[in-house]
Amino acid sequence: MKNVTVVIGAGAIGQAIARRVSAGKQVLLADLKQQNADAAARVLLDAGFEASTAVVDVTSRESVAALVATAQALGPISGVIHAAGVSPSQAPPATILRVDLYGTALVLELFGDVIAPGGSAVVIASQSGHRLPALTAEQDHCLALTATEQLLALPMLQPDVVVDPLNAYQLSKRANALRVMAEAVRWGKRGARVNAISPGIIFTPLAREELAGPRGEGYRRMIDSCAAKRGGTPDEVGALAALLMGPEGTFITGSDFLMDGGVTAQYWFGGPSASTSLHA
Repeated sequence: MKNVTVVIGAGAIGQAIARRVSAGKQVLLADLKQQNADAAARVLLDAGFEASTAVVDVTSRESVAALVATAQALGPISGVIHAAGVSPSQAPPATILRVDLYGTALVLELFGDVIAPGGSAVVIASQSGHRLPALTAEQDHCLALTATEQLLALPMLQPDVVVDPLNAYQLSKRANALRVMAEAVRWGKRGARVNAISPGIIFTPLAREELAGPRGEGYRRMIDSCAAKRGGTPDEVGALAALLMGPEGTFITGSDFLMDGGVTAQYWFGGPSASTSLHA
């Protein structure tokens, strides 16, 4: 049996990573929509990969457990690429928290129970997690270590506290990075690694929807003001993921890598007062 790479969220970023890390492996493409998984599988099959598909709802423990079982039936699970999620323009706060925060914790929990020795995973978080002001140590601890099924009951995540979709998204992505750090301890006991990547604006169909939506002007300002003066590509995310998941990344685990062309640096330190203080 060949080693298996599981891709959860069969969009452009998930596919780009899979192409970099899955030569000679069986790729299992899982998505909430069967047609998305099928479309991704056709692309990979045409490129010479072995690919199969599954439907998964990351907000359902039963669904994610079924995906784990399907993957195990194919072979040892040596790679997990978690790229599923919803954006602030796509869903209300409660849905964002359930998909992006709870769903990620669930994937890390259940695949962490079975990941093969030497295996690795990447979670696609977001630059948005780095734009959220610092949480308290207690809040960080709760997001990192609260049992998966108790996460959404945390006082800090209640509907009267998290009322804005962007805030829900930022909290979810901050939680992803914290969860990855905590899970790296457990995964390490199986000889496996897990890291997060926090991309900025990556030109995917989802990003283009965002650019055409109510937050589009803000995204364009981010691109214009950042050091790179452009958005990123799925292949660039794939290149970083290949390092993290491959043999040259075996000393890296529990980490979150921000790759946003300098958007976050500009956000926190790019104002006139920052420039004055740096060169005073």
